Formats: sequence, C-alpha cells, structure tokens
Amino acid sequence: MPSSLSNLRALSAAIVLLFAFAHPAAAQLSFKPTAEAVQEDKLLNALKEGDKITGRITIPDVMASSLIQPAGRDWRDFQRHKLPIIGGVVILGTLALLAIFLAVRGRIRVEHGFSGIKLLRFASYERFIHWLTASCFIILALSGLNISFGRTLILPLFGADAFSTMTAWGKIAHNYLAFPFMFGVAVMFLVWIKDNFPNRLDWTWIKEGGGLLRNGKHPPATRFNTGQKGMFWIVVIFGALMSVSGWFLLFPYLPANVTALQFWTIIHAVIAMLFIAAILGHIYIGTIGMEGAFDAMGTGEVDLNWAKEHHSLWAEEEKAKGHVASGSAPRAMPAE
Repeated sequence: MPSSLSNLRALSAAIVLLFAFAHPAAAQLSFKPTAEAVQEDKLLNALKEGDKITGRITIPDVMASSLIQPAGRDWRDFQRHKLPIIGGVVILGTLALLAIFLAVRGRIRVEHGFSGIKLLRFASYERFIHWLTASCFIILALSGLNISFGRTLILPLFGADAFSTMTAWGKIAHNYLAFPFMFGVAVMFLVWIKDNFPNRLDWTWIKEGGGLLRNGKHPPATRFNTGQKGMFWIVVIFGALMSVSGWFLLFPYLPANVTALQFWTIIHAVIAMLFIAAILGHIYIGTIGMEGAFDAMGTGEVDLNWAKEHHSLWAEEEKAKGHVASGSAPRAMPAE
C-alpha cells in the first residue's frame, strides 16, 4: 500500500510538471523581447521586395489577406515625408517664379490699345466645358492638398473638429467631382485637338519666347500659340493620368494587388502636384499676367488688337470670314 501511494504521488507530480511546462504561461518564461528572432525590422528586412506575409480569408477581397508588406513602409514614408516636400517645393517655387516674373516683366499690355472691335474666340459650349473642368479642378486640388498639408497647416489653425469636418466633406467632394472633371477633360480633347497639333510656327514662337519676355511684336500664331498648345497637352496627359490613377483609388478592388494600388497612389499624388503648378501658371497668364486675356473665357470675345498681337494669323482668318463685330469706343490704356 505505501508503495502504491508513493507511485501515485510520483505520477501526480509528473503530470503537474508536464502541464506546467506545456502551459503558455510557462512558455512565456523563455520569451526574450530583445531577441533577434522577434524584432519586427529583422522580420521585415528578411522579406524580399514584393514579398508579403498573408493569412487565409473567406471574403472576395484578396488584398485583405495581406498582413505584413515591407513595401508599405516605403509608401507610408513617401506619403508622410517626401510628398509634402516635393509638393511644397513645386507649388511654392512656381508661385515665387511667377511673382518674380511679374515684378521684372510687369503685366503684358496690349501695345496699341483696345480697338473696341470684337472677335468671337470661344463659343458658349467651349466656355461651359472650360469652367466646368476648371471649377472641379480647383475643388479637387484643394481637397487633395488637404491630405498632404492639412495636418500641418489647417489642423493647428482651426482645431481638430473643424479639420475633421472639412476633411470629411472634402473627401466626398473629391470623390464625386472626379467624374465631371474626367468628362470635361475628355470633351476638351475632342473639341480642341484639331487646333493643337504642332506646326512649323511653334519653333519660331519658342525661339522668340512667345513675345512674353520683352515688349515688342509677338510671333505669329494661329488660334492657339505654342504655350497654349503646351497647356492643352498638359491638361490632356496629366488629366488622363489623374483619371486612371483616381479610378483605381475610387475602386481599390480593381487592381486586386496592394503593391499596384500603392503605385497608382504615388502617381496620383506626384502628377497632382505638377498639375497644380502648371495650372497656376495658366491662371496667372489668363488673369493678371496678360491684359485682355481673361475676356477670351470670360465673355468669349477678344479685342481685335489683342488678337492681332497674340494670334495674328487667326485674327486675319476671322476677319476674312467676316467674324467681326463692332463694339464700343476704344478703351483707354491704363498708365504703367
């Protein structure tokens, strides 16, 4: 009997020890937080470019299976640090250059004054599609810039509540106004492509700086000069890239790949910064930079003298067709 009791005690002790070592709490005793095997950076660095740590899912979205993706760190670093620097340099640099140009060159005046005779430059449907695209672009640009600069510039000034409300509405506006913007770019391409092919006059215009760098005669040009042709192709190409990349961001399940989605996000952001800088130059020339230029998209009509100076060949064609309407008396030239 004593022998059996001893054996029972020994067996009980062995079972207790077995459970103790098998229990997770006991296993944690050997856990070393500083061990190389459990350092996240070591784990991520061990993965090759494009590798992922994935799990099993039962939903259709295959991207949801990605648990760890080393490329995501580079994407996050670009969005948080590199993109604001790129955007700040490009946009602020453009504004600085335009300010210097205005200070040195001054406003480009109509050399012989306004004649009071008008030429129809843009029909009403052309102006409608321009302003539709332009107004959508402005809201898209502001709501997009908020993503990169809002936390730094807006949040400290207006507070968290105002910033979050503004950002939420900005996101809605960005998502829905993307569609009329894409429509506008497509229609502008179809309407104006015939007038924006390069020709032999463009090289002359480039060599003479378009007459923008100094006072004097502007090089001959048809309906659109070389600078305007360049802006047309910027809008078409950048608009297409923004549309394709934005489509993938609106519907992220289409690429079915996290790496591809990150790629299109970067393309969308970088092109947006360059696009905004280009449009700033366009706005400058169309408003304070050149006298009489805003009338083209404001009323659709431009002064004959303005047309002769900036689009001499087109002006002659319009006069020959009889597309000239007498206006009021010549406007006085403002003093420099």
